Amino acid sequence: MIAESPSLATALFLGFLLGVRHAMDADHLAAVSVFVSQHRSVVRACLLGTCWGAGHTLSLLVAGLAVVLFKLTIPPHVERGFELVVACVLVLLGGHVLLKSTGTLSLHGHEHWHGVLGHTHRHPHGSDQHTHLLRFGYRPFLMGILHGMAGSAALTVVAVATIQSSLGVMIYVLVFGLGSTGGMLVLGGVMAVPLAAAAGRADRVHTSIQVAVGMLSLMLGLWLLWHQPHV
Repeated sequence: MIAESPSLATALFLGFLLGVRHAMDADHLAAVSVFVSQHRSVVRACLLGTCWGAGHTLSLLVAGLAVVLFKLTIPPHVERGFELVVACVLVLLGGHVLLKSTGTLSLHGHEHWHGVLGHTHRHPHGSDQHTHLLRFGYRPFLMGILHGMAGSAALTVVAVATIQSSLGVMIYVLVFGLGSTGGMLVLGGVMAVPLAAAAGRADRVHTSIQVAVGMLSLMLGLWLLWHQPHV
C-alpha cells in the first residue's frame, strides 16, 4: 500500500515542498503579478493565484497520464516551444499593462464649467472591479497550463525515476501541483497587500505599481526570448 511506504511518503512530502518552491520561479511571479496588479482585493488575488495553480496542475496531470499510461515521452523541442510561448506571453502581458496603466488604452474626458468658462479633465478609467470569477480567472488559468506544459517533461522524468508504481507517480504529480497552487495562492495574497493598502489613496500609487509590474514582466519576457535556444 502507498501509505505503508516510507520512501514514497517522503517523496510526496518533498514533492509538495518542491511545488511550493516552484511557484516562486521568476516567470511565474511575473505572470501572476500582472494579473494581481489589476485588482485591489487580497481575496481576488488569492483566487487568481489559485486559478493559475489549477491550470498548472491540470497540465502536469495530463502530461503524467500520457507518460504513465501510454509510455510517451515529451520531446525537448516541444518543451522549449512551450517555454517560447510563455516568454512571448510575458512580453504581451507586460506591454498591455504598461499601455493600460499609462492611460494609452483608455482616456475619458469630463467637462466642468466655472461660470461661463468650461474645460475638460482627461484621465484613465480603471478596470471594472465587479467581474465574475470565470471572467477574470480564465487568463491566469490558461497561463498556468502553459507554465505546466513548459516544465512537465522534467517533472515526469524525476517522478518516474524516483517512484516505481504508476499510481505513485500520479499522486506525486498531483501533490507537486497542489504545492505550487498553495504557494501561488499565498504569494498572490502577499502581492495584493500594497495594492489594497493604496486603495484609499490617489490613483497614481496604483498606477505606479502597475507600471513597475508591467516593466518587470516585459523585461523578463524579453530576457527569456534572448536566451531561448532555437526550437
